[in-house]
Amino acid sequence: MATLTHNQDPYVDEKNAGVDVDGFDSDGASSKDTISALVHEDHKHDIKLRTMSWQKAAWLLCGDQVCLAIMAQSWSLSVLGWVPGIITMVLSGILFWITSITMHKFIMKHPQIRDICDFGYYAFGESRIAYHFTAFMLLCNNIMLIGFHVLTGAKVLNTLSDHSLCTVVFSVIVTLMGIVLSIPRTLKHVSFMSMFSAACMAIAILLFLVFSGIEAAPGYGYNGDYPTDGPVKTYAFPAAGTTFVAAMNAVLNITFLWVPQILFPTFIAEMERPQDFPKALAVLAAISGFLFIVPPAIGFRYLGQYATAPAFGSLGVVAYKKASFSFVIVPTLIIGVIYANVSAKFVFGRIMGSSRHAHSNTVLGWGVWVAVMAGIWFIAFIFSEVIPSMGDFLSLLGAAFDSFFGFIFFAVAYFHLYKGKYFAGIGRSIMTLIHIFVMIVGLFLLGPGLYAAVEAIIADYSGTTRPAFSCNNLSI
Repeated sequence: MATLTHNQDPYVDEKNAGVDVDGFDSDGASSKDTISALVHEDHKHDIKLRTMSWQKAAWLLCGDQVCLAIMAQSWSLSVLGWVPGIITMVLSGILFWITSITMHKFIMKHPQIRDICDFGYYAFGESRIAYHFTAFMLLCNNIMLIGFHVLTGAKVLNTLSDHSLCTVVFSVIVTLMGIVLSIPRTLKHVSFMSMFSAACMAIAILLFLVFSGIEAAPGYGYNGDYPTDGPVKTYAFPAAGTTFVAAMNAVLNITFLWVPQILFPTFIAEMERPQDFPKALAVLAAISGFLFIVPPAIGFRYLGQYATAPAFGSLGVVAYKKASFSFVIVPTLIIGVIYANVSAKFVFGRIMGSSRHAHSNTVLGWGVWVAVMAGIWFIAFIFSEVIPSMGDFLSLLGAAFDSFFGFIFFAVAYFHLYKGKYFAGIGRSIMTLIHIFVMIVGLFLLGPGLYAAVEAIIADYSGTTRPAFSCNNLSI
């Protein structure tokens, strides 16, 4: 096999880059030599990216997924009710596992894939249009999410300090902290931060569950302070008067939590043994299956129709609210760092190409890296300040982008992997039908889901909205 080069051009022919894909099967068994060559080439550099073990990858995955969005799921249950809500959660988890495995198999067939943009390029027939469209979605999605975490960090500091400073100042503080924490180039180093991130979020969830159980009643819901909306109650199905837009946004809230695959190709590209990624994925699936269902269910049991997003805001005792919400500052920063790292790697790679500055400890290389990272956080800060309702825009992103990154991309990849063998046996036939369903779900989120998200934005903007660069108190 020819020597592999660190080429940043996704359009280059694989064989010209030293990658022979002709012999690959759908399980990627013939890609082992290619992966070994990629790792060997990477380890010649000063800055070695392909160094993560599957255990560190598991921590990185958990650090990304054990997040504040878990605390919004009780609200989703309050809109959908027990039966549709739990079904949506379980079904989302099952589809997450299946699509992630399909994604991994596709990457094993094309081990030169470095990020979701490369994935889109190969999945859609080596299309330059697909590559650039995916790049646009990657940067929009990630930078908006970083902006959401800047805003969330400002909310945490507002809540803990009783709004001791202007909210813009708190946002600046969070942004500067994010830039400093984002300096490490390798995800191996970021995975160490993820350990603390996941632990802090777990403590926040545990404290919330204890406090919601011991307090006499919740303090606040979207329909008013307790007991404005009557005694706490739960229900099997959506309450009377629940609109399609409300129900659809609750579904988007759940699927948004279960769709982190936009980051996975970059994670896999930095593993020393990418073929071990399913081990890390299994750890994530087990932890997510518990955290994404059990704590929200307990929260709905004690908060009922008073559940807010995040659920910390429903706690009636201020000390309880502050004690539990305080731990959220760590995952807020670290998850922002993870998304910033993936985004910066894409931009940095396009700027530096295959030059030595891309993988060596040079002043120019590090200078460009820091500048790109600072630029990403700065744009995210602007978004956090000028968009009146970040929550609504995340629903919009979930419908517009997660429909691709969580469903459509992987249905298309499956059809490439098993072309001509879709119904070769019972097992393969079942998986084919499942991936057809995955495609339908993706198109549904892209159609009616996008409509519901836009309608929610219109409804919110018809009322009072937060002005740009506001000093308003954002405490929960």
